[in-house]
Amino acid sequence: MAWPNVFQRGSLLSQFSHHHVVVFLLTFFSYSLLHASRKTFSNVKVSISEQWTPSAFNTSVELPVEIWSSNHLFPSAEKATLFLGTLDTIFLFSYAVGLFISGIVGDRLNLRWVLSFGMCSSALVVFVFGALTEWLRFYNKWLYCCLWIVNGLLQSTGWPCVVAVMGNWFGKAGRGVVFGLWSACASVGNILGACLASSVLQYGYEYAFLVTASVQFAGGIVIFFGLLVSPEEIGLSGIEAEENFEEDSHRPLINGGENEDEYEPNYSIQDDSSVAQVKAISFYQACCLPGVIPYSLAYACLKLVNYSFFFWLPFYLSNNFGWKEAEADKLSIWYDVGGIIGGTLQGFISDVLQKRAPVLALSLLLAVGSLIGYSRFFIGGPSNMISSAISADLGRQELIQRSSEALATVTGIVDGSGSIGAAVGQ
Repeated sequence: MAWPNVFQRGSLLSQFSHHHVVVFLLTFFSYSLLHASRKTFSNVKVSISEQWTPSAFNTSVELPVEIWSSNHLFPSAEKATLFLGTLDTIFLFSYAVGLFISGIVGDRLNLRWVLSFGMCSSALVVFVFGALTEWLRFYNKWLYCCLWIVNGLLQSTGWPCVVAVMGNWFGKAGRGVVFGLWSACASVGNILGACLASSVLQYGYEYAFLVTASVQFAGGIVIFFGLLVSPEEIGLSGIEAEENFEEDSHRPLINGGENEDEYEPNYSIQDDSSVAQVKAISFYQACCLPGVIPYSLAYACLKLVNYSFFFWLPFYLSNNFGWKEAEADKLSIWYDVGGIIGGTLQGFISDVLQKRAPVLALSLLLAVGSLIGYSRFFIGGPSNMISSAISADLGRQELIQRSSEALATVTGIVDGSGSIGAAVGQ
């Protein structure tokens, strides 16, 4: 029995240059910062709810009753909580729509520009939403809704771009373990957001938004000047040229051994003898690729559960058990720790088996029981694998080998479908 590619090539680390390390770290922390600002909102929901309700139930500020009564948004904490859920829903729907669009845009424009623009612009919106409105004592439901819709659209530029950049630099060999480790960026961002929010929450929830927005804006500047989107930018050969020397370079991990020659897509594929051209495929063509729709639907179901914990776990711990908000934020970190471990371990196992689907199926079956104990090990692993390693596999199939500008589009379809499921869950 032949050992998988991940072992045949020796140590994975020996294949990577310092450019690979820099790309790995820059994309990792760029998306971590996006998730940190996103997580801040769920970490301060209790404080926001108190701020938006009448002064009889509010101890977070000292204002005369007549002044507060002219500014408060809701007559009760229950109404405020309902609106917080509404904000989560509109954010996720706009985020889902944005993912479908951002993937297409990312395959046609410079990925570095799109990612940097999204990070900096989103940081400004988060600052206005959480900090500026509080400093000005300006509370308006329609403004909050509009800002959060815009934030969802801007945040959607992140994931398709970073996955596409990683797909440009890291080949199929060891992709499961590399992407499994790298996809922990979302969980690390959640942990970072929780730590930053809990550290400044005593001064007011607006400072939590201020800190995360400032760090994210600075990260966007670093990405603009420091990120290399592909090896070709510095004269190195791309991963497709390297993988052409491998015997199994055209056997995607997500296929079940079926004969791909029998599949006839409704768009033309260039012959090997033709000159390679970088050409982006259409949204419809990306949807027709084998595996894209099934994995998108699976991710929609999975992300519904995942984002229920993401948005509401700290709030639930505070309201139902009377914990201090900062303590609830810190405990919710362990949910993300499980996701980091699960994603890395399951990515390694899928590389050893050279199959993704069986690992996902087993993990999701185990997750049904583990939800009783609020465990994320079996939820975070499949979530990270589908959104990163499998998206990269799907975006670099043999059918689109000569249309390499498809990875961001495919990633946008998969993650966008997942976000629709998460929005429905809210």
